[in-house]
Amino acid sequence: MNNNEKHKILIINSGSSSVKYALFQMPGQNMLAKGAIDRIGQSTSRFKYDSKVKVFDREVHTKTYQDNLSLIVQTITDKGIGIISHIKEIDIVGHRVVHGGSDFNGPAIINEAVIDSIKKLIPLAPLHNPPDLEGIKAAGKILPDTRQIACFDTTFHRTIPQTAFMYGLPYELYEKYNIRKFGFHGISHRFVAEKATQLLNRDGDRNIITCHLGNGCSITAIKGGRSVDTSMGFTPMEGLLMGTRPGDFDPAIIFYLEAKGYNQNQLNDICNKKSGLIGISGVSSDIRDLLKAVREGNKRAELAIEIFCYRIKKYIGAYTAVLGKLDAIVFTGGIGENCPQIRAKACDGLSQLDIEIDPDKNNLNENKESYISNLKSKVKILVIPTNEELAIAKDCFELIKER
Repeated sequence: MNNNEKHKILIINSGSSSVKYALFQMPGQNMLAKGAIDRIGQSTSRFKYDSKVKVFDREVHTKTYQDNLSLIVQTITDKGIGIISHIKEIDIVGHRVVHGGSDFNGPAIINEAVIDSIKKLIPLAPLHNPPDLEGIKAAGKILPDTRQIACFDTTFHRTIPQTAFMYGLPYELYEKYNIRKFGFHGISHRFVAEKATQLLNRDGDRNIITCHLGNGCSITAIKGGRSVDTSMGFTPMEGLLMGTRPGDFDPAIIFYLEAKGYNQNQLNDICNKKSGLIGISGVSSDIRDLLKAVREGNKRAELAIEIFCYRIKKYIGAYTAVLGKLDAIVFTGGIGENCPQIRAKACDGLSQLDIEIDPDKNNLNENKESYISNLKSKVKILVIPTNEELAIAKDCFELIKER
């Protein structure tokens, strides 16, 4: 491939209730358009579109992933508000796929074998791999002649040592069923760690803890640019408290509830959809709703937030010990970037680890790259907006350049 050759890469990040998208021209990382379709599955969805030609946020009535992708492609090729003239200008469709298991060491050109591997892992990521597959299927119908590439959240964590990824279960379960920690949000953790290293004006030898906080949450310990431990495990259920998932809990609770009459489907539903913030608060899985409920005096919402921040603090302490020396903490994701109250509460009481937030800097942060630690804090605390779509576009471009 000629290094000066231009490629337009459409990134699709399919979730259970939203589809994020971005169109890049590579090389040069020139973002031509971006946006999202939110609240999928509800009576109406919100379609956000942002380009140099037009910006809007409007109500739509899409029902399927094919409807959503059709709307995105129609908009970016529209004669009035589009940014390209024809779908044939799209050279690659890149997809974020949450669980790649042990099958993938990096991005993969999508074929039937890749699709089969993603399907095989649905039981380990039931909220994520199905919509990822729906996005791939929709793109195959709407852009049948365009190459598709899958980028996996799990590949960044392939550097975690065996002492950290093994569970204390019989070794034959690892050998027979590959039961081990895989880790997730790897695309985001890698992106913000690289940004933090640049901001700290050092090569990739820094020790960094990255906190990706959204509806799904995970924390990663990164040494010299390599993941050495992460809070999510065999599935995205382990670790921190999340919007609808419990994070760490005693697995014997499952056996106890089974003895009480709960079946496998009910237990799976409890763990994936009815726990976490919504399970404790009884109000919502959205941190914004819970903060509002706290201001109105709701004690269960307050408890949910306290547990949420306690788990973050506990993992920061644990990963500081794992790394030995800590240079920086990064907050990212929808909550990490936009909730100063959560950042402050998660770092409160960590001065003995030389981690101290500056309240004014923290409260003034406006969803942009910034330092929020005070002058006494030896550990730098940063807010860095993640950009999974750009990271995927770069990976896709590098893959086709190699080929």
